[in-house]
Amino acid sequence: MNRKALDELKQQIPLLDYLQAHDWQAARSIRGGRLMGLCPLHTDHKPSFLVDPGQNLFYCYGCARGGDVIRFAELYHQVKFPQAVALLREWCGVTPLLEEVTNFYRMQLSRHREAVAYLEQRGLHEPEVIEHMRIGYAPGRCLRAWLNQLGYPLSTLRQAGLVDTAGCDAYSHRIVFPLEGNLYGRSILDSVAPHRFLPAGKGGLCAWEQVRRSPEIILVEGLFDYAMLWQAGFHNVTCSLGNHLNARQFLQLCDGSRTVYLAFDADANGSGQSAAQQISRRLWSQSVTARYLAAVRKWSLQIAKISSASVRSSSRSVGFVR
Repeated sequence: MNRKALDELKQQIPLLDYLQAHDWQAARSIRGGRLMGLCPLHTDHKPSFLVDPGQNLFYCYGCARGGDVIRFAELYHQVKFPQAVALLREWCGVTPLLEEVTNFYRMQLSRHREAVAYLEQRGLHEPEVIEHMRIGYAPGRCLRAWLNQLGYPLSTLRQAGLVDTAGCDAYSHRIVFPLEGNLYGRSILDSVAPHRFLPAGKGGLCAWEQVRRSPEIILVEGLFDYAMLWQAGFHNVTCSLGNHLNARQFLQLCDGSRTVYLAFDADANGSGQSAAQQISRRLWSQSVTARYLAAVRKWSLQIAKISSASVRSSSRSVGFVR
């Protein structure tokens, strides 16, 4: 994008609107119409984040970072400049490309027996869960033609990472989960094939707005773990897409009074257990109660012992898949 296009994009997205859409709230107003609040870029206990709506700029006196809405998107989503611009364009409706891709993949799922069979093999069979997670399938053909007829040129699809240099679907033969500003793909043909993401940050915690008000939250590593828990009746579950939290995900867990149950895989090399213990210590340091469910095979037994309005045991067994 040239300078003129970038300026137009920033005019289309008032910084304050973008901040408020991502749950930022002003603590007080100061002279000149400026606002102060807690910084969304780091753990902040005293308002240090200054927003100037007139200039469309921000500055944090705590972490010494500032700039315009594009710079904020870079820092908040932990992405580089081009990806931040793409996220902003999508957010303001200029390029709702991922929504079109998600719709295409969702249409394909029921049309391909191999995809449905893969989900059933993984224990995922409830239509309600598939609809809730908006799960789709990339058969490896027709995506480019579908998007071209909607007006998206090949160059845009390549830049987004949706097709490779030959113009073929980058998610070919993968179950696809839509994320916040990204897509996650899992191969149904090769269990050791790399998991696929678009070249952008993984965003925040999965389905965070649906669980953030729950007093007790179960945090898992993977989307299939999330799906199996949700299918079993545990709807206060969220997913970090890996055993390491980015800055935004950690701040989300710290944005209220709650107990977080860390249900990470019991990996042979100990990485899941180690990561869960580290996250637990970090949460405790921010006055967030954290509990580590030590072994994957014992999750259902441990969770069933949690008695609260927000965590209910299910009459069905909980199957956890790696």
